[in-house]
Amino acid sequence: MRKYLTGGSPATSINRVVWLFLFVMLCGVSLLVGVKQFQWSHMLSFSSDAWLTLVASRLPRLVSLILAGVGLSVCGVILQQIVRNKFVEPATTGGLDAAKLGILVSLIHFSGLGISGKMFGALVFCLISSAFFIIIIRFIRFKNAVLVPVIGLMYGAVLSAIAEFYAYQNNMLQNMQGWLLGDFSKVVQGHYEVIYLILPMVVLTYLFAQRFTIVGMGETMATSLGLNYNVLTGLGLVLVAVTVSSVVITVGAIPFIGLIVPNLVAMFFGDNLKRTLPIIALSGASILLICDLAGRLVLYPFEVPIGLTAACLGGLMFLFVIGKTKQ
Repeated sequence: MRKYLTGGSPATSINRVVWLFLFVMLCGVSLLVGVKQFQWSHMLSFSSDAWLTLVASRLPRLVSLILAGVGLSVCGVILQQIVRNKFVEPATTGGLDAAKLGILVSLIHFSGLGISGKMFGALVFCLISSAFFIIIIRFIRFKNAVLVPVIGLMYGAVLSAIAEFYAYQNNMLQNMQGWLLGDFSKVVQGHYEVIYLILPMVVLTYLFAQRFTIVGMGETMATSLGLNYNVLTGLGLVLVAVTVSSVVITVGAIPFIGLIVPNLVAMFFGDNLKRTLPIIALSGASILLICDLAGRLVLYPFEVPIGLTAACLGGLMFLFVIGKTKQ
């Protein structure tokens, strides 16, 4: 059985301090890496170019990376508790593909609404898609837990095919390609602020963390403890839909973060979300920073979309998680 942390042991406190230090280091490196040369000495000399690069490009990108990593990893936790399966996340439940379809529909039919129209379309489609996936999983009870994300990937593939066909019919297939892989290269001041919606979603998740932990024990257990299972499930789906929509609108689809981070944290720190949620959030942001740095450095000065680096790293870590689960 997985171990639940019951207190702040010295070793655990040291590990958290080290992890926090590494996160701060990753943030500093992220601010320095880029096509335009940037040094902290330029900041001290009050160079206008250096300050413009920092404020208009590097800081928005860093903030977007942190919030996207935190949001996607927290989304993975919520879905795993609701579905009661450790192998689900927005990418394996059709949520990312539904959000892309919602954005496409809003662009074609409600283009005058701007960013609010895209947000509403992505939110509605993601929410409906996630609810429908949960109904499918509960109707068809699988004995093998690995089959659940397989069904989710097939479900997402159908939604993606519908979106591509719809985009082809409306001459928007090329425009849609930007949502297929996450990319932070276009994040600049004035074009990323919608991602701040993730902050209240994460706060709400933390406030309801204990309840989501009980939801993961099943409807019978949650009801016997006096919780409204359906209301908590609906709340969780709304939190996931808002977070996923914000990420997809800002940077595109990023797979696997919500799957690997909660599983790795649970292996070492247990399943009590009230204690592990801050670690999950910090780990998700750190892993996304590593993926971003890898994509910016491997072909420097060119950049590999973070969707590719996250898929490569996430796929390898997914195999590791499956191997550990089978032991």
